[in-house]
Amino acid sequence: MTNKLLFVVTEDWYFCSHRFELALAAKAAGFDVIVATRMGEYKDRIEAVGFRFYEVPFSRSLRHPWRDVVSFLALLKIYRREKPGIIHHVSLKPVLLGSLAARLCRTGHIVNALTGLGYLFTDTASGRAPFLRRLIHIVLRWLLCGNRVWTIMQNADDAGLLENMKILHPGHTIVIRGSGVDIQRFRPSPEPATMPKVLLASRMLRDKGVIEFVDAARILLQEKLEAEFILAGSIDKENPSAIEEAEIRQWEKEGLVKWIGHQKEMVPVLVDSHIVCLPSYREGLPRVLLEAAATGRPIVATDVPGCREIVHQGENGFLVPVKDPVALADAIKRLVTDPVLRRRMGEKGRKIVESDFANGIVHEQTLALYERLLRTA
Repeated sequence: MTNKLLFVVTEDWYFCSHRFELALAAKAAGFDVIVATRMGEYKDRIEAVGFRFYEVPFSRSLRHPWRDVVSFLALLKIYRREKPGIIHHVSLKPVLLGSLAARLCRTGHIVNALTGLGYLFTDTASGRAPFLRRLIHIVLRWLLCGNRVWTIMQNADDAGLLENMKILHPGHTIVIRGSGVDIQRFRPSPEPATMPKVLLASRMLRDKGVIEFVDAARILLQEKLEAEFILAGSIDKENPSAIEEAEIRQWEKEGLVKWIGHQKEMVPVLVDSHIVCLPSYREGLPRVLLEAAATGRPIVATDVPGCREIVHQGENGFLVPVKDPVALADAIKRLVTDPVLRRRMGEKGRKIVESDFANGIVHEQTLALYERLLRTA
């Protein structure tokens, strides 16, 4: 069996932020690493370290079937040309299109990483999501079966849900918690000597709890709490739960939040914060919370799959009910008004990351799976 390892990811920036270090570890272990993704501004960085690059014009949305056909045909061509020993699909769209292409090509082993269940599992308001949900269930049940197919889930809650729905193949599922965090790059740092800053760093989506964050800010600012509320992240127009820029600008005009947009480098953003918040409706395992904990920042998040993996209630942060801005405001207020508690929780979060989520731990688990697959070729 060839040692070619092909990563299939929707966008090059996501590969660089979430799988780059794993790919470097795989290359050091002797794998010939190939990356297939939509090309943005990170192609040179990917190729500079010796990874080969293929462009695939992915659309992350499920609303562009013709673009999906083009992406599927591109994957089919890549798989037939390269004949990789292992194909590692990351997130739902690559899992769907890539697994189908791999089945048709009868290529090597398939590793499907479902990084989160997304709006198809969180959107209960629209009439479309339930239909798509049923369709995706049927397709995944077929694609995730087979002796050469393994599925990586990021948390036990999601794994249990898909197992109960009989989507996962028994004995071919493994929980690897997240993509790891570089604990040398994200290091504890003293709080800035400024008014407390509460940071929400994510795409500007309703499913990430941005509305609840703004509502909590409104509550606390009306109480005259001295704090600044920061939104960091881009608008994801391909996601049905995207928030319009005009709405964010209106929040800024009201003095509720400061929006700093997408940040390529998160270290200075986290260092400049006091509290990190993510009131999401559901997660796989949010990297920003791992980075926040590694930086020694306390966390306020919702008590949902993914977030509860990293937030230990009352130890390194607080978990609050989903879609509850009042509870969110109360938890934020406790941390804003208690610097000793912030420091204690930040120190505990760092210890949790070092013991459970450091890059070396996650990479070792993933490389062990790769080696196991090659031995059973």
